[in-house]
Amino acid sequence: MDMIKNLINSKLQKFPIEGFDIHIIKKYEELSGEDESFKAQNLAVLLIKSGNFKLKIEDVIQELSVRDLIIIPKDSDCHVIEVLGKLHLYLITFSSDFAVKNCLRKELVDSFYFFIRKEPMKASLDENEYSVLSLIYRLIYYINLDSKKEGYESELHRISLNLFIYELKLIYNKYASNSIPNFTRKENIVMQFLTILSIHYKKHHHVQFYAGALFITPIYLNRVVKEVTGKSVKLLIIEAIISEAKILLEDGQISLAEIAEEMEFASASIFGIFFKKHTSLSPSDYRTSFFEKSRGH
Repeated sequence: MDMIKNLINSKLQKFPIEGFDIHIIKKYEELSGEDESFKAQNLAVLLIKSGNFKLKIEDVIQELSVRDLIIIPKDSDCHVIEVLGKLHLYLITFSSDFAVKNCLRKELVDSFYFFIRKEPMKASLDENEYSVLSLIYRLIYYINLDSKKEGYESELHRISLNLFIYELKLIYNKYASNSIPNFTRKENIVMQFLTILSIHYKKHHHVQFYAGALFITPIYLNRVVKEVTGKSVKLLIIEAIISEAKILLEDGQISLAEIAEEMEFASASIFGIFFKKHTSLSPSDYRTSFFEKSRGH
């Protein structure tokens, strides 16, 4: 009976995509006499395909049935109260680290607010919304399965996950419109910082620029960002740069000099030193390794 607890609270490190995991649970039946109370260690998104599921999150009982979606915030106190029928559900879990990293892209940065929302969100989807979201779940699931077998992360991962986050954002905007999230000033500062970072990370690599844009000191910005995301401002800037650099390196038509110029480094050699310092691989070695794995797949 502790399946849900174990899946939501699994260590999301040794997976094809670090900080992320997905499951399709085809048969989940309640066993009597067992208690399943737990604190959610990761953010979880459940989509019900069949059956009925009663879940208490904090002090609110959520009754879930076919086509219901529930977003369970990280650190929520949860208790599985009742399972009726053969429960078939989709489950995706995200770590905080994954959420920050994948919401840095301009088209997704405003999705970060549903990752730091403190209250759970339930939505009863219409047939079309359910069909689209369940299809994306299955797409990600099978891409993930192939990656576990083949041992390499493909471009499909990035596309499918971005698609999922985008679709989730649309659903969130529709169903959470009547319950305005009560974000703290610090959380608002972090969301503003991530928005500015997603626009300017190629050109501006220093903390001072982002603090200045927000009219606060670098020390205060770093303290607030670290408190909300668990990472320093400098580390998030580095991760944004490295993430984009990897995407560019995976395109064999772009030279290292062009990538260095695109990322606003003074030269290809300075870019190479930076990249190797933060990945343990030179840009050339990363590119070679990526294409060797691609051919092996």
